[in-house]
Amino acid sequence: MSLTARLYWVRGLVQGVGFRYFVQRAAADLDLAGYVKNLEDGRVEVYAVGTEEKLAELARRLSKGPAHSQVRGVDEQTAPVRKATSFRIEPTW
Repeated sequence: MSLTARLYWVRGLVQGVGFRYFVQRAAADLDLAGYVKNLEDGRVEVYAVGTEEKLAELARRLSKGPAHSQVRGVDEQTAPVRKATSFRIEPTW
């Protein structure tokens, strides 16, 4: 099983609506490691390590978001694989 990593930046109404907790639950469900954090500019950043299939599913979930969010877009790029054993919510900027 080959692991890869991705960075995602989620735009829209994604802060103050439980988005980070939604991402943490999705990552746990998909057995991904990494982090999620709010950015000062209103976006949410997600770094995740896992298989291509699980990262693709995470991207689908990010584009929908939780009930009270309004996702306007998700930007994504390949990232270096870093050793991580869990998925955490990082402090806001």
